[in-house]
Amino acid sequence: MGDTYQVVCPSCSATNRLGVERPALEGRCGRCKNKLFQGKPVDLTGATFASHIGNSHIPVLVDFWAEWCGPCKMMAPVFAQAASSLEPRVRVAKVDTEAERTIAGQYGIQSIPTMIIFRDGREVARQSGAMPLQSLLGWVNQHA
Repeated sequence: MGDTYQVVCPSCSATNRLGVERPALEGRCGRCKNKLFQGKPVDLTGATFASHIGNSHIPVLVDFWAEWCGPCKMMAPVFAQAASSLEPRVRVAKVDTEAERTIAGQYGIQSIPTMIIFRDGREVARQSGAMPLQSLLGWVNQHA
């Protein structure tokens, strides 16, 4: 990464450079001035997905889910807790597969919830099904 690394703003999707010597949790977006790490999952859409996956130098954990899915509803609070534990080392995000069918199709999402870890714009790990927080954190730590 060198002396800086890139992080995409969860509020406006602008790409920001952070110095490795500065505490990442204090980072603010150069465009909108919001915090770069907010301790909660970022909702990704067709307009923001590629930027977050392709422009971030930190791994991005994405939960592919749907409102009607019972296991997804069970997983939502676990995923929110994971965001506060994993940031700023890993960006945590969500994609609603009903609203974003193109993204779900692009990644062959056939069962939900499905979690995918992306690094440098590429998928590096995939896991389907709900899991407890410690299992999720262990899986992410193994692959991110």
